[in-house]
Amino acid sequence: MADSAEQQGVMPSHSQVECASLSDVGCIREQNEDSVGYWVSPEQQDGKGVLAVVADGMGGYEGGQEASRLAVETVCQSYSAAESDPQAALLAALQLAHDRIQEYARQHPELLGMGTTCTAVSVTSGNLYFAHVGDSRLYLVRGSVISRLTRDHSYVNRLVENGLIRPEDAESHPQRHILIAALGVGTELVPDCPERPWTLQKDDTLVLCSDGLWGSVSDKEIQKAASSTSPDGACRKLVDLAKERGGPDNITIQILRIAADPVDPSTETVS
Repeated sequence: MADSAEQQGVMPSHSQVECASLSDVGCIREQNEDSVGYWVSPEQQDGKGVLAVVADGMGGYEGGQEASRLAVETVCQSYSAAESDPQAALLAALQLAHDRIQEYARQHPELLGMGTTCTAVSVTSGNLYFAHVGDSRLYLVRGSVISRLTRDHSYVNRLVENGLIRPEDAESHPQRHILIAALGVGTELVPDCPERPWTLQKDDTLVLCSDGLWGSVSDKEIQKAASSTSPDGACRKLVDLAKERGGPDNITIQILRIAADPVDPSTETVS
């Protein structure tokens, strides 16, 4: 997370994953309401692996900052302490973050309406688990192919799903940033998650990002950068590209590259 204009990090090493992140205030906003988190299990054989989280706050400067900060902090704490399987641990962590944000808003009435997107992933033993709410995104880049693994919980995406507008019109729709689900907002939280974990391969690259990135940079550009350079270099290249195009929002990206190639045949694969 960052109050300053920019925060970049090459994360602690793990035998399976190379990771880097970059969060930038962009060219228009005065403060950064995005947050990013990363946790590596100290016991690399305990089934928890690596956790990565991106959150994009809303509700005004202070409300957005606090909501995204609470989300990342809570998800990291909850996941690291969990004794359940990774997918259940992620879902429980998002629910706890949802509850904590709502409690914080009750204690600070001036922040009523605060909330945040949250995309959290776990990589362990070559498997990918995730839980997601809002319109931050998770992509899987495998060679020349990029697959978006999350769906946007947004008003415009609902229009697309109902066949009311074309997918190609959604990216430029004036209401594309209106969310229909977020942590801290509403009573019932129903995050998206995969039915079973995805199997990862060596050199697969995972990209987590806020809408400040994907709103200015195409999926193909994300694929090209993520597959052609180091995670650290790809973060820098993509954030710079978003800023060259005006950077109207905070820009946050986290990239994880798989360094090992364990395969569990019982899990799902991406072609």
